[in-house]
Amino acid sequence: MSNIIETAKERFQQSHQSLSREFASIRAGRANASLLDRIQVEYYGAPTPLNQLASITIPEARVLLVTPFDKTVLKDIERAINESDLGINPANDGSVIRLVIPALTEETRRDLAKEVKKVGENAKIAIRNIRRDAMDAAKKQEKAKEITEDQLKKLEKDIQKATDDAVKHIDQMTAAKEKELLDV
Repeated sequence: MSNIIETAKERFQQSHQSLSREFASIRAGRANASLLDRIQVEYYGAPTPLNQLASITIPEARVLLVTPFDKTVLKDIERAINESDLGINPANDGSVIRLVIPALTEETRRDLAKEVKKVGENAKIAIRNIRRDAMDAAKKQEKAKEITEDQLKKLEKDIQKATDDAVKHIDQMTAAKEKELLDV
């Protein structure tokens, strides 16, 4: 019986981690190495994550410094950054690539805040889908006479409480990211 709740809570946790990763990739006007997490570089014919080909450091608040382990891949890294959806032009000085994160305009901040809300809503939808799966599993157990009707009601109440907690956590994460974006 509690197996259903434990499984649901694990899936809620995975949703929270996924949301965290998604928020980390949204540019907030500050240098953050996770901005480059999604970038794949064509390396010897295979797409390779950038963070496996180079060290990424933050020498200043709004500058990312990409130092490739193999200097021959510098042009490929530059091309991958240009082709990405980052909207930042890399500056290649022959041995490292500098990415200067531009300050966000008020309009851009508002657009990013809307995107954060949308991503947060998608995470809530995922949470509700997990709840539905847990409720279905509980009803199947009751149909198979593994649990009583009273146990089913208690289980449904526990699942709902876990769901409410997960949604509240997503709301807190979304509000924190919005605040980070809208603070100048």
